[in-house]
Amino acid sequence: MYGIPVPRYALVNREVPYQELDYFIEEEDYVEVHGNRFWKPFVEKPVDGDNHSILIYYPSSAGGGMKELFRKVGNRSSEFHPEVRRVRREGSYIYEEFMPTGGTDVKVYTVGPEYAHAEARKSPVVDGVVMRNPDGKEVRYPVLLTPNEKQMARVVCIAFRQAVCGFDLLRSEGRSYVCDVNGWSFVKNSHKYYDDAACVLRKMFLDAKAPHLSSAIPPTLPWKVNEPVQPSEGLTRQGSGIIGTFGQSEELRCVIVVIRHGDRTPKQKVKLKVTEEKLLNLMLKYNGGRPRSETKLKSAVQLQDLLDATRMLVPRSRPGRGSDSEAEDLEHAEKLRQVKAVLEEGGHFSGIYRKVQLKPLKWVKVPKSNGEGEEEWPVEALMVLKYGGVLTHAGRKQAEELGRYFRNNMYPGEGTGLLRLHSTYRHDLKIYSSDEGRVQMSAAAFAKGLLDLEGQLTPILVSLVSKDSSMLDGLDNASSEMEEAKARLNEIITSGAKTIYRNGTSECPWMTDGAGLPTNASELLPNLVTLTKKVTEQVRLLAKDEDENLTETSPYDVIPAYDQAKALGKTNIDIDRIAAGLPCGSEGFLLMYARWRKLERDLYNERKVRFDITQIPDVYDSCKYDLLHNAHLNLEGLDGLFKVAQLLADGVIPNEYGINPKQKLKIGSKIARRLLGKILIDLRNTREEALNVAELKSNQDKCSKSTKIEKEDKDFPPKLFIKTDDTRRSSTTSEMSMDQDDDDDKETKYRLDPKYANVKTPERHVRTRLYFTSESHIHSLMNVLRYCNLDESLQGEASLVCQTALERLYKTKELDYMSYIVIRMFENTEVALEDPRRFRIELTFSRGADLSPLEMNDSKATSLHQEHTLPIMGPERLQEVGSYLTLEKMEKMIRPFAMPAEDFPPPSTPAGFSGYFAKSASVLERLVNLWPFHKNAHTNGK
Repeated sequence: MYGIPVPRYALVNREVPYQELDYFIEEEDYVEVHGNRFWKPFVEKPVDGDNHSILIYYPSSAGGGMKELFRKVGNRSSEFHPEVRRVRREGSYIYEEFMPTGGTDVKVYTVGPEYAHAEARKSPVVDGVVMRNPDGKEVRYPVLLTPNEKQMARVVCIAFRQAVCGFDLLRSEGRSYVCDVNGWSFVKNSHKYYDDAACVLRKMFLDAKAPHLSSAIPPTLPWKVNEPVQPSEGLTRQGSGIIGTFGQSEELRCVIVVIRHGDRTPKQKVKLKVTEEKLLNLMLKYNGGRPRSETKLKSAVQLQDLLDATRMLVPRSRPGRGSDSEAEDLEHAEKLRQVKAVLEEGGHFSGIYRKVQLKPLKWVKVPKSNGEGEEEWPVEALMVLKYGGVLTHAGRKQAEELGRYFRNNMYPGEGTGLLRLHSTYRHDLKIYSSDEGRVQMSAAAFAKGLLDLEGQLTPILVSLVSKDSSMLDGLDNASSEMEEAKARLNEIITSGAKTIYRNGTSECPWMTDGAGLPTNASELLPNLVTLTKKVTEQVRLLAKDEDENLTETSPYDVIPAYDQAKALGKTNIDIDRIAAGLPCGSEGFLLMYARWRKLERDLYNERKVRFDITQIPDVYDSCKYDLLHNAHLNLEGLDGLFKVAQLLADGVIPNEYGINPKQKLKIGSKIARRLLGKILIDLRNTREEALNVAELKSNQDKCSKSTKIEKEDKDFPPKLFIKTDDTRRSSTTSEMSMDQDDDDDKETKYRLDPKYANVKTPERHVRTRLYFTSESHIHSLMNVLRYCNLDESLQGEASLVCQTALERLYKTKELDYMSYIVIRMFENTEVALEDPRRFRIELTFSRGADLSPLEMNDSKATSLHQEHTLPIMGPERLQEVGSYLTLEKMEKMIRPFAMPAEDFPPPSTPAGFSGYFAKSASVLERLVNLWPFHKNAHTNGK
């Protein structure tokens, strides 16, 4: 007998409340039971089946907190508590691995081992709002079960000896798991289910008591015999193309969007060499005592240890230095004060936004403590503190508003169309993010707006957003080429040349080496330095008083518990801080001064008389941030500095990713290679799925001409299990495909059951893939799209981007916060299946929040002053109106720069899951043994 795949679990059994157990350990981000570690997020549910208080604990990297699931009360089924971080200890609990399901749960109902009905509903773990129909019933839609899921239903029914039985399925990472068996349970609102159940039960009774009658009675109800067959509704619907409408027969099939994160605080870094024993001992404490190994400090406990040590060291000079190095001592003390201020910022710790590296630099030989020989001991280390880059309240608002815009404008149906598609399992949505906190939170806020969700971002992030740093992070693959581009860029700027050598023509100015740079760039650099010093001095005076107050902080103060609202970006502006004349957000004047002081030092080295042009984007970012969020501080000369920095940044930023189009193409293809490969996989899988549906529909239309008896025979079996291997192999292609791993992106496909759904167009299906990333990947993807035809293998091919759009992109300069690139694929259902014109690609982009805070008109300026938020620009065409780009042409132009499908790594089992899904009788036996305590419990999918 097959076992039942279940989530990994462990039982903590207390005989009395708050009993201390030697086998149970709780740390900040995990619990350990009998040596089995459960990392957050994990599920905690009472052993008592009558206690329906199920808790989900979230990791600090996602914001922390806890969500409580409970039986529906009004329109609520869960509540999020951001301040709760410790598990319950007053009773006995089962701990389970949390399984992300894309925001949907599946309820399965059996009537005997040969029949199962399945319905999908919105998961309570997302925002806890229950979707109800006009009659007040929870909205559910019947879905098709895969062959493996049908077998699981059969095993559950037999194992628990419960003919009429309900259980919950979690579909996670392409696999399905039973998380709860409810016992006697049935569908609440489905006439078809009750008709089928009547037939199944009648046959069970007759098989038991009158087998001679069982085979003689038709398998359908008497009043269903002559019921007319409803004609299926066509798939035609006018496409909502931005570059034109191509007939009533076009259907939107796929939406792929690559999006930059929202508005953030400036990214910061502090580097200092440390010789203090307290800091060196701290490094050894967290690197396992290895004198030559570096360590990373990210958790709250680690950062509190570092803060305690730093507080003790700030008033003191570095040991072992003479009076001739007083300036160096002062600089070191200043950096230590900055480290202390960063760790104390906001009154909370966040692993996402603050991390410290300690790397040993020098060692000496010292006698071992036992006197036997010598051992190495570090005497100097490099400390690198990275902080900032936090999604602001404005960034969160931008992402949420953009999600709402997509819901209302990117899909047919004027807003309600997407929500209905999503709720009925006809919208295949997956959201990917890089590993950076601001990117993850932008993705969660966008999802909140897109799907009309409520509540905090942490549950949405954990439930709906998948991290893929290998696809959406990093510049390592193109680091040497980017260094080469920056060197050439520095040469062009500092040469003082009034004209720049052009590889192109006046009609194509973007073919220039260093296109977009102001011709007087070398003259602007000294002006940039002077204005930066002016702003820095003003902030220094503001920080002076704050610095004196900070030195009075007690060295024994402990940072309070992690504040999720502060860490993830507040929803609204802190009006009290602004009214008090303080900087916006949690940045104090001391850190604001450290930010500007570092920019001033890095921009121009007075001793070497050398400019560092790579600092220009950082100066521009700081100017824009302070104009947007700290205008109330009235920093004199900040607007003038912004104008100069913008002129230079508009030329520097695009050229960092390649000094000319061919280099841009080379760098872009290296950075975005994996992303390009995944996009091609998305488009290809959508095409194959659409063609399979079209072929299946064609076959069904042919079958509709058969006799009524044949129709009746086929109406019932799809919900029955077929026991023999031969007949199981003859199941429909679409049904079998749901249980097979895709060879490339390993995405299992689940579909609405058209026979049961009260949906006019059950065949309509849209695939959406959202990729949230940083500036580098947006520039890289855009450069490949517009310059791919320059590759030797594609010479003679026209660009994917039209001439008008190329000119517009040249003038755009910056792809700002929330900039995005959209690839939409439409299917023309009137064109032959093998015709390349059956699938059309539409390319659009947005510059994002590409408006200067100085260029707002009166009405927008008022909004800007109140909300600190710049509007996001609408989409612009990359193709001429009426042009027709086929999927075949798109694949041909992109394939040379994309990672081949066969190079994508095989699917990985979720962390901590390995080895716990064996289909063995022992797993089933343990599950059945828990039955008296567990029969009514729920979990993630409650």
